[in-house]
Amino acid sequence: MVAGNPAPVAGKPPPRDNRGVPLRLLLSTVVLALLAPACGAAPPPTRHPAEPALAVLQEIRSGRQVTLTLRSPALRGTATAEVLLPAGWRPGTRWPVLYLLEGCCHTRIEWITLGRAGELTEDAGVIVVIPEGGRAGFYSDWVNGPKWETFHLTELRRLIETRYGATDRRAIAGLSMGGFGALSYAARHPGMFRAAASFSGLTDVSRADADWITRQSGENSHDLWRDQDIPLRNPMALVARLRDIPVYVSCGNGEKGPLDPEGTPKDEGEAVIERQNRAFVAAARAAGVKVTANLYGPGTHSWPYWTRELRRALPLLLGELR
Repeated sequence: MVAGNPAPVAGKPPPRDNRGVPLRLLLSTVVLALLAPACGAAPPPTRHPAEPALAVLQEIRSGRQVTLTLRSPALRGTATAEVLLPAGWRPGTRWPVLYLLEGCCHTRIEWITLGRAGELTEDAGVIVVIPEGGRAGFYSDWVNGPKWETFHLTELRRLIETRYGATDRRAIAGLSMGGFGALSYAARHPGMFRAAASFSGLTDVSRADADWITRQSGENSHDLWRDQDIPLRNPMALVARLRDIPVYVSCGNGEKGPLDPEGTPKDEGEAVIERQNRAFVAAARAAGVKVTANLYGPGTHSWPYWTRELRRALPLLLGELR
């Protein structure tokens, strides 16, 4: 028997070494606690700051039309959007959405004042969203500048869903630069849109196109895209990604057409766009895209034709939303 340890008494447990056992237990507990993360225990949750949200600075409603002034984190500034609510809209109801995109140097209000979007969609049963796109925003997140794609497809989309009851049934159409935007957005975000339409749209963009359009607003196209970014946004390069939705494509050939006033000269810009659109339609058909083409010949790059083409495209666009 070791000196200092009393002999056990029958019927009683041996006395504890109050100096040793608790110390061993304490050391074991500390070691296990230190090793727990390495053994697969979940670390405490990391808290991230809240993502900045699109803020509504002003909302003006007149009949179906709502004019929104917004503060956008993606744009680092303010922007506007027009919303046309369906006749039966009320809070709590849910509706599919049609986006109409503007062209270079146009304003979103022209879709209403010149394009007659309110009249043409009066009985359509959809929310129509006409967002600002920048004078030469090109429906892209700029390398050095505003993030228009994020503003349209993340910030504004979420706002329309939460504030006005938009569903995930969406179609998109646009004119000129907005035609590029409609096709590019639909191709770059498969499943987001159920149909797309382009009226006199840029369907095969190049650095030269970007240079010419951005110069109209005093911008530099190298702030917009790096050279390697252009194929990632070019509808011609992305055409095969449109196979799952119907696509409507239309334009004139730049010659004076039936909706042009007397004395209208040839529109060389629309002639270039027609060559792009013919090549795009051929590539789309070769790729198995369900494309409806109306390359209508005489006609300039102007609103009477885009209004007519919106009317013609609406059955295709709305048919996919019902």
